[in-house]
Amino acid sequence: MSYCRQEGKDRIIFVTKEDHETPSNAELIADDPNDPYEEQGLILPNGDINWNCPCLGGMASGPCGSQFKEAFSCFHYSKEEVKGSECIDYFRNMQECMQKYPELYPQDEDKESSTQTEADTGSASAAPTEGSALSPETDDAPSTSDSVSPTDSQTTS
Repeated sequence: MSYCRQEGKDRIIFVTKEDHETPSNAELIADDPNDPYEEQGLILPNGDINWNCPCLGGMASGPCGSQFKEAFSCFHYSKEEVKGSECIDYFRNMQECMQKYPELYPQDEDKESSTQTEADTGSASAAPTEGSALSPETDDAPSTSDSVSPTDSQTTS
């Protein structure tokens, strides 16, 4: 037998195996045109942050959501001459949290360093080894011990 319980704005429904065997009779409700968070963008008309904005890419939720909200709020509401300069500790806390979850928050430098490592490995295999190519000096300048240029013989005589 299934049952429901309400926790704040959320409604939790527990169902049985038998409940899942019958087709759903749930009715989908069209989007509420009066929803204040619908299609508002990052900043709401009253100046508050819309934490439900898809532009945040889910950063406001997850294991570091509270640190992200603290840092972003501090920056958004900052009145300092250098905007957000008082928020460094909040951003440091957020970064420390994100480093604990590299699978959820991959670092850009991790991507770049792995790409660079692959590029270095590929170019190293194609690069000549030491001694297999002539040095620039032997390509451009003749050896003075074996040959004498015409200008050298003219100045010595």
